[in-house]
Amino acid sequence: MKARPTGPLVGLRVLEFAGVGPVQFTGMMLADMGAEITRIDRLEGGDTLGLPYDILDRGRRSVALDLRRPGCVDAVLRLVERSDALIEGYRPGVMERLGLGPDLALARNPKLVYGRVTGWGQSGPLARTAGHDINYIAVSGALHAIGTDKSGPIIPLNLVGDFGGGGMLLTVGLLAALHESQRSGRGQVVDAAMTDGTALLLGMIHSLRAAGQWSAARQANLLDGGAPFYGTYCCADDRWIAVGPLEPKFYAAFLRALGLDEPVFREQHNRAMWPRLKEALTVTFRGRTRQQWCELLTPADACVAPVLDLDEAPGHAHNAERGTYSRVDGVTQPAPAPRFSRTPGNIQGSPPVRGADTRKVLGELGLTESALALLLGSDSSSTT
Repeated sequence: MKARPTGPLVGLRVLEFAGVGPVQFTGMMLADMGAEITRIDRLEGGDTLGLPYDILDRGRRSVALDLRRPGCVDAVLRLVERSDALIEGYRPGVMERLGLGPDLALARNPKLVYGRVTGWGQSGPLARTAGHDINYIAVSGALHAIGTDKSGPIIPLNLVGDFGGGGMLLTVGLLAALHESQRSGRGQVVDAAMTDGTALLLGMIHSLRAAGQWSAARQANLLDGGAPFYGTYCCADDRWIAVGPLEPKFYAAFLRALGLDEPVFREQHNRAMWPRLKEALTVTFRGRTRQQWCELLTPADACVAPVLDLDEAPGHAHNAERGTYSRVDGVTQPAPAPRFSRTPGNIQGSPPVRGADTRKVLGELGLTESALALLLGSDSSSTT
């Protein structure tokens, strides 16, 4: 599948160096918004999770090269000259050792925006050490705050560090630098660190902490499951419901819909009463199935929603009507976001086969067949 490019970034050329997680996510978002993404893959191994269909890889062209082979680095630098941006997610120093660091890249293309996403950033005592999402959100303070009073910290998948604090941060930084380069005619390096990005996501929590409204204890606060009116409850069918009526008017609607008029429930923000209120709500929600609670509470505008699993979510009426999920190549996957009223994006193409576009892309540089043969060597027959 190859769609006609659409979206606000049509015409933008981005060179992506293959990696797992954050840089993939940035590449997917940019491709969904219409950018032309050319990914530099290794000839084999190392770059991806090895999934038969990796959604994060959709919408790319793939060029597979052995950068140790004579002429390959220069060919990549020629692609740099034709690009508006470059994105990579290697440890600090790797691109420099390959001969593709920002100094050399910007010398070849002074307007280039060079985006780098790492866990620890390009500087600092941990910059060159290994790590994963769990380590970055631990050091940033987020992991400590997520969990229950009995469980200790609970891992929030790898959404906070890899994708929110990493890939999303790189996307924002890249687009900001591209905007500036249009005015100045000069490129720059964007250093997106997951530790920095995760700290940024905690801005409101630090505000609450500074105001004395956030305890260091888990499940003791307004938004961490401590409040009885902001949490999840198990229903009669062992499925779960999420409640979040923070504001007084929504909380009042919530109580009315549940038929709870005892005076104790009116003490919404009396933290001493929270354990008692939570226990009462736990018993209440056990009295009906999740579907029954949804039918009762959704019309009440009481900030209540079913906790859906990954298979249920695409079929939810709201998601279905908005097209929040798409089905492409027989695979259900998130649709492009955000939405644009005049220049909507789309899924620009299926995840490429590694190296599928090598000969085509390098041919666009004007390389002759003999030059391609020298670059690709015995692997030239496996590329198109």
